[in-house]
Amino acid sequence: MGKSAEPLTESYFYILLCLYRGPNHGYGIMQQALALSEGHVHIGSGTMYGATGSMMKKGWIEELPTPDADRRRLYRLTDAGRQVLLDEADRLRHLAAAADSIIEGEET
Repeated sequence: MGKSAEPLTESYFYILLCLYRGPNHGYGIMQQALALSEGHVHIGSGTMYGATGSMMKKGWIEELPTPDADRRRLYRLTDAGRQVLLDEADRLRHLAAAADSIIEGEET
């Protein structure tokens, strides 16, 4: 795993995850996060735009230009954001493996 970083919130994690395969707009990210989380993670518009603003400042995502007629903001993952996502996914895998080793050990 890369340098130590603060764990991501679920919203941040899902926003980055939704941008992993390509650019998307805020509403599309909110819908995709809901689907990926099987209805467990609801990202509201206030959370969405606060998070995207913060992640743009951190250099994890960037806003892409859109035609003037399209008022939606389109976001793309940066290389730094991709690394943050990969590091967090690795951290979560390690957490889940530790939990599994304990929980499965009790059940046998």
